[in-house]
Amino acid sequence: MSLEMFVQHLCNATTLGSLYALTAIGYTMVYGILRLINFAHGDIFMLGAYFVFFGGALFALPWGVAVIGAIILSTACGIMVDRVAYRPLRDAPRISALISSIGVSFLIENLAIVIFTAIPRPVHQPEWLSQVFLVGGVRILSLTLVVPAISFLLVAGLLWIVYKTKPGLAMRAISKDIETTRLMGVSVDKIIALTFGLGSALAAASGIMWALRYPQINPLMGIFPGFKAFIAAVLGGIGSIQGALIGGLLLGFIEILVVAFLPALSGYKDAFAFVLLIVILLIKPTGLMGEKLEEKV
Repeated sequence: MSLEMFVQHLCNATTLGSLYALTAIGYTMVYGILRLINFAHGDIFMLGAYFVFFGGALFALPWGVAVIGAIILSTACGIMVDRVAYRPLRDAPRISALISSIGVSFLIENLAIVIFTAIPRPVHQPEWLSQVFLVGGVRILSLTLVVPAISFLLVAGLLWIVYKTKPGLAMRAISKDIETTRLMGVSVDKIIALTFGLGSALAAASGIMWALRYPQINPLMGIFPGFKAFIAAVLGGIGSIQGALIGGLLLGFIEILVVAFLPALSGYKDAFAFVLLIVILLIKPTGLMGEKLEEKV
């Protein structure tokens, strides 16, 4: 493999890994606070892409305005999922919340099929994201540079919220002891809703950029990226934002580079992620940066 081709694969791996990381952070935030895997998270990813599509197709909104509107609507959907499906089950057995999350996921997917139809739809890509830059012998699409840059900016903003603001302090306190935090006067339900909102905003941003990278959307488009983002969260250490970022990037690099060096196995590229999940659970169940967390009964 030539150096130019290797650099090309590295750029693609960084882009893909950034998208996995953004989505994985939503999983890891919710798990860090509630010890709950929100299986509907991949469907919020899908809704973000559809909201942008219909913002432009039905309401003729400028692309940037449609993106902002889609992220706001997706954030509201994430908060609504928490309010309707998870908040009433705060004190229920954990299996009840898990079953509820699976049910919400199927509900959103099938509602999307009914409302949006199952027909795949093409995605409009702004011209400035379609430009190609020639660096040496490497052809770099502007989108390949924009996606990681936006992803890292969003993660930096999230880390600032979590570690430098009072709501972020409340999130970290709830992750350690939800009952004591409630006794200290913190509105736990509001902080959890904020957590769902932030995670959903990142998932929507990831879904929008995914639709630009693979310019076609359908109601089930969030299933496999959602699964892989969950694997990335487990790989990095579920409950750790930095771990989700590292896990997402690692998964992106593994998926792209294995196919690049072993093209005969390209048909099995999705299987690599699930094999990796099994291996990490056997060798280091807490992930690369995860801490051993006590299960809340």
